[in-house]
This record gives sequence, C-alpha cells and structure tokens, in this order.
Amino acid sequence: MIYLDSAATTLQKPKMVASATAWAVNHLASPGRGGHRPAMAAAETAFSCRAAAARLFHVDDPERVVFTFNATHGLNIAIKTLARPGSRVVVSGYEHNAVTRPLHALGVQLRVARGRLFDRQAVLEDFRRELDRGADLAVCTHVSNVFGFILPIENIAALCREREVPLIIDASQSAGCLPLDFQALGAAFAAMPGHKGLYGPQGTGLLLCGADPDPLLEGGTGSESKRQAMPEFLPDRLEAGTHNIAGIAGLLEGLRFLERQGVEKIGEKESQLIRGLGKRLGTLPGTEVFLAGDPEAQAGVLSFRLRGRDCEELGEVLGKRGFALRAGLHCAPLAHETAGTLETGTLRASVSAFNTERETGQFLRAVREIAGPRH
Repeated sequence: MIYLDSAATTLQKPKMVASATAWAVNHLASPGRGGHRPAMAAAETAFSCRAAAARLFHVDDPERVVFTFNATHGLNIAIKTLARPGSRVVVSGYEHNAVTRPLHALGVQLRVARGRLFDRQAVLEDFRRELDRGADLAVCTHVSNVFGFILPIENIAALCREREVPLIIDASQSAGCLPLDFQALGAAFAAMPGHKGLYGPQGTGLLLCGADPDPLLEGGTGSESKRQAMPEFLPDRLEAGTHNIAGIAGLLEGLRFLERQGVEKIGEKESQLIRGLGKRLGTLPGTEVFLAGDPEAQAGVLSFRLRGRDCEELGEVLGKRGFALRAGLHCAPLAHETAGTLETGTLRASVSAFNTERETGQFLRAVREIAGPRH
C-alpha cells in the first residue's frame, strides 16, 4: 500500500513511537498518583513530553503545554473559554468542523473572512475588514486540511494583537510541518493533534495556553484533592482523569524525531513532493488540480478532481489499487464552500516525511490509467 492520507493520520511513524508506546503499557503508571517508581517514571515522561513541545513551539513554560485527546478536544477548551452566546467571532473561510461546530453550538455571531483560495493577501485583507467591524474572538487554521493552503497566520496574529482580539490557532495541519513560534504569535491558544505531523499515536494532542483556560471536564487531578473546584494552575486545571500515558510516551518520541530531523526540512520535502505531484496531475486531460502558484502558500496536502467522475467512487477505485487517500468534504464544508467545491468534494492526497517521489510517481500512473479511457 502507498499511504497518501497523512492529513488524517500519519500511519507511518518513527519506529521508536510504537516501541515507546508498547513499553509504557507495562512500565508506566499514572503521573501524580503515587510516589512509587512506575508513577514517578510516568510523571517524568509526561514532563519530558511537555518540555519537548515547549522547545519546538517556543512556549516559555512547559506547564502551559496541556495534554488533550486530539485537536478537537483542545479547540473546544479554547473556544468555550473565550466565546459566549452572541460573541462576535471572525474565522477564516477554511475552517474545519472542529472549529465551526462548537461555535455554532454556542450561538455566536459568526463572520467569515473568506479570501480566495491560495490568495494570502486576500485572506489577510478580509480578516482586517472583519476585525475592524468589531470582534470578540478570532479563530484561524494555519493550514487548510482540504487544500494545503498556508494562511498568513503571522500577519493575522499581528492584526489581532493590534486590536487586542484574542486568537485561537488550529495547528492541526501545520504542527510538525511548519515552524510555529507561539510566543511571537501572541495567540491565546494553539491546538494540535499528536497523530498527524507530530508522529504520535491517535488519542493524543496538545493545547498551548497563552491565556488562562476554563476546564472542559472536572475530576481527579492528583492535586488539591480536598478542593471541590478544579485547581487554578496548569496543567492540572485542564487534565482531569487518567492520562493516556502510553500515548504520551509515543508522542514524546514523535517530538524527538522532529527535533532530530528539523521541522523546516520535513516541511520543505512535503511541499516539494506535493507540488511535483500536483503539476504532473494537472497535465492529465479532465483533471482539475487545486495547487498554489506561490510555493510559500502550499503545504503537503493536495486536492483534485476528475471531470465526470464521482470523488468517493474514484477514491474507492484507487483504494482497491493500493493507494490510501481521502475523498469527500474532509469534515470542512466551509473550506469547500469557499473554494467552490461543496457540491462535488475533492480527492485529497497528503504526504509525510516517509513518502517518496517513487510513490507519488506510482500514484500518478494509477490516476492516468483510471482517467485515460474517459478522456
């Protein structure tokens, strides 16, 4: 199988991720739940993971790195801390349902800074206009999970700082693939999954906290047990219940892999692979490829469609040929609405540090064979 669905999950992990996860199952207990060796080792592993993330994302205090189940969990914490019914919230036109559904449930006044696909300046100007109308909160994805469009997050963050509007960043597709300096951005929160660009196991995630969050869950923390309210201090305030310590041990190895390889190096490789694939796909008759003209605007995610072919059906055909990718709306109908692909959806190919040009070449040949008889 050739795996081209890393925007969903990086199935190919560094070997140490699986080894560390398996080892933790029988050797690590729960952090903060005892002074015995397995509990203390678990606490050390958890802190090492926070510290590695703090270094990678420039967070001044590792205790402001909170473990979550996934990016959706972190985004819900951040949104429900800062938004209230009737809040004026500005989002980009490329947000995932992990952002839009919590906002919808809260009953906010949602305003969309759409901007044309791959036009970073247009997105920035739309954000400026919407923020200047008055806003209580802004939420923005760093990279579109559908199109790989890299939004100008540094400039958007600067607009928010100037207007004192708190910003939540969805780093689901950028964490581990693009540099992210949390201190420099001055964001209130940034949420990310562990199982994508951080190469950790599913069921892990991180929330970087620049603002003071409200708990989404209440329960045991191993601290201040007499108190019936959640602790005021991080990370305990947000980490009720038993940690996924096996997942955290695996995530730590994913972060160490990124430190060794270099985030920028990985991102450059992914962008080159996907741009090369996109340019060659674009030469096939009847193929519509959504590819940025500016290399700086394209991450390792590519959407395309074939004229007259159902995307879901084509995805199944490719799957039977041994190619793993995703078809449909990708849990991001707003992005498809912005790009004009809501009625059809798209096929999405996405790469990781473990993909090769040979694999993308094989994929191209398969699409050419499938498309050929009809064009």
